[in-house]
Amino acid sequence: MDAKREAATEIVRRLRSEGFQAYLVGGCVRDLVMGREPQDYDVTTNATPDQVLTLFPDALTVGAQFGVVIVPREAGNVEVATFRSDGLYADGRHPREVRYAETPQEDVCRRDFTINGLLYDPLNDQVLDFVGGQADIRARRVRTIGDPVERFGEDRLRMLRAVRFTARFDFKLEPTVLAAIRRLAAQIHDVSAERVRDEIVKILTEGRARQGFELLDESGLLQEVLPEVKRLQGVEQPPEFHPEGDVWIHTLLMLEGMREPTPTLALGVLLHDVGKPPTFSIRERIRFDNHMEVGAKMAEEICSRLRLSARETERVVELVRQHLRFKDFPRMRRSTQLRFLRLEGFEEHLELHRLDCLASHGDLTNYELARRMLEETPQDEIKPVPLLRGDDLIAQGYSPGPLFKQILHAVEDAQLEGRIHTRDEALRLVEDRFPLARP
Repeated sequence: MDAKREAATEIVRRLRSEGFQAYLVGGCVRDLVMGREPQDYDVTTNATPDQVLTLFPDALTVGAQFGVVIVPREAGNVEVATFRSDGLYADGRHPREVRYAETPQEDVCRRDFTINGLLYDPLNDQVLDFVGGQADIRARRVRTIGDPVERFGEDRLRMLRAVRFTARFDFKLEPTVLAAIRRLAAQIHDVSAERVRDEIVKILTEGRARQGFELLDESGLLQEVLPEVKRLQGVEQPPEFHPEGDVWIHTLLMLEGMREPTPTLALGVLLHDVGKPPTFSIRERIRFDNHMEVGAKMAEEICSRLRLSARETERVVELVRQHLRFKDFPRMRRSTQLRFLRLEGFEEHLELHRLDCLASHGDLTNYELARRMLEETPQDEIKPVPLLRGDDLIAQGYSPGPLFKQILHAVEDAQLEGRIHTRDEALRLVEDRFPLARP
């Protein structure tokens, strides 16, 4: 038994010893039934938050108004929630009132999907299933507990979660659930951008991103949450470079090829060609002039809308902006190549390019060239200590201004290309190429 599970089991044991009912609940039980290792463990009990706090004085009351207490343990926090039966939902997220329930049956009936409505008694090694969750796991089916329109009306985010679980486990979405999402898709705008973002990132990174985005499209949610990605559909590409089809198909193939991507890489893959629809033209052949810069600006707007951090936004934007530079890699000067290699997170740029090639023409020549250069070039050659700085130029009689940047860039070019190696050589280069006007 791993440490997290043992910690949750001990909490259940303590609650039981005081006469309360207590079970593991939710995703951790689903994962155990499916033979997967849960990331977190949650406990449900008929003990009220105040009673839980009495038993666990170090507990945190961040969600106590909804019957939730966090019990910190060395192996990780354990969420302990009181059995409840929610009242009406006022805002598509929060119930107007929280009513504590007497039985675990009442508690699970307020939850979202049958596969997440299982209980587990770790002391007797027994699964309690009041909603048919085990049968749905065997049938590889995502189904709501009760009427899907009611469940989605309570929390609109559940529509995105339905898509995510279906893709993540390679299940099928119950037709009545899909129909309900299509009917209510426009109401996803009632959900905060942060919660939408988190579900989109999970769909992109949990292992079956292509299936997830195909289902987002089929359900009508894609048009609502990422209309710019929806517009990739039907945008033709030059067949000599893209025999696979339109921009949407190309993007789906890249999503399918991802292996444990970071969130920023996954978003970069999703958005790398988002600038193609607005730049599409036909002049002798299909063209997408400047689609990288247009796409970078669009990616920045999308990331801002989804409330990504400034650092994550910058990384995604640069992935979009730089993704075609690899085509020129063999013809770059060595100094330009090395500056390219030292882009922050260059491994993500490299992986995006690999996926881009495999989802189109299949030629990995430039990828292999850049990969080998990255692996074989010492870091101090990729980003060497500067031979000169601004203070050195001032000491030589140069006045601070725009010329400084030009001089320092020229010195670094020569250093990266191996033409100079010392400070004295750098000063001589400056004297030769940028002579000071003498009175």
